[in-house]
Amino acid sequence: MTSKNEQMLAFALAAVLLIIGVVCYAAFPVKTPEEPVRLMFKTTAGSILFDHKTHTSDAGYAIACDDCHHEGDEPTACGECHEADSDVKRPDAFHKQCKDCHEDSEAGPVECSACHVMK
Repeated sequence: MTSKNEQMLAFALAAVLLIIGVVCYAAFPVKTPEEPVRLMFKTTAGSILFDHKTHTSDAGYAIACDDCHHEGDEPTACGECHEADSDVKRPDAFHKQCKDCHEDSEAGPVECSACHVMK
């Protein structure tokens, strides 16, 4: 059996370590990124997880922001620049922009199941 002194020492040590852990956790908070790192697009064909870092970093695809976000300084609805009576619907536009780029650069997935996760 352990003595009462050893048991008190173990409790004191556990309390000190808990306090040190809480202080360290509070002292170094995780900074919130300035832009969304990952986005989850919920679609009828399955959810799609989009990762900005992979697409914009030099180690990834090195795509400039305005290659996709081409609205300029002010946010613009798609219909303000693109013809509203066009046969191209929003999912078709994403497929054209994403899949065509992946096929052209041979850098990203082109199979449906590589992007769409059915749940």
